[in-house]
Amino acid sequence: MADYHDREWAVPSHDDVHLFEMLTLEGAQAGLSWAVVLFKRPRYRELYMGFDPAVVAAFGPDRQGVLLADSGIVRHRSKVAASVTNAAAFIEVQRGFGSFASYLWGWVDGRPVVNHPADAAEVASRSDLSERLSADLKKRGFRFVGPTIVHSFLQAVGVIDDHLQGCPAKRRSEG
Repeated sequence: MADYHDREWAVPSHDDVHLFEMLTLEGAQAGLSWAVVLFKRPRYRELYMGFDPAVVAAFGPDRQGVLLADSGIVRHRSKVAASVTNAAAFIEVQRGFGSFASYLWGWVDGRPVVNHPADAAEVASRSDLSERLSADLKKRGFRFVGPTIVHSFLQAVGVIDDHLQGCPAKRRSEG
């Protein structure tokens, strides 16, 4: 967890494969501990073929059955089905905007929202941005993208930087 926090969390990502991976993992995390999903991440990467959206969008019932049978990931029928649906929707966003990163970063004019709260109690679990983005993603056919999941996703990929004021990773994120 510390390595993920220090090296990846809140680091701006413009890589579509990474963005799809994080969107998928954040959806899988719903109702669970992030530590559980992070532990299962290597197996997700294997089963989801490196999180190539085109490959995942083609996962039919047989492949989804393989995923649901593997204890190395979160075996939740709706979450697995949503990941396939989301892959197809992700591709449509890429077609419309040139990349998912362009679509995503367009919501913040290409600049991370930096909060740096004083303590963990001040870290929001949702925001106006996550509410608006969640609604737009749902209109585009995405599932498991409620405002709380989207907020976590935005934090994970660096659109929102909520490193605490005293956090060493905060200093790294400021350059």
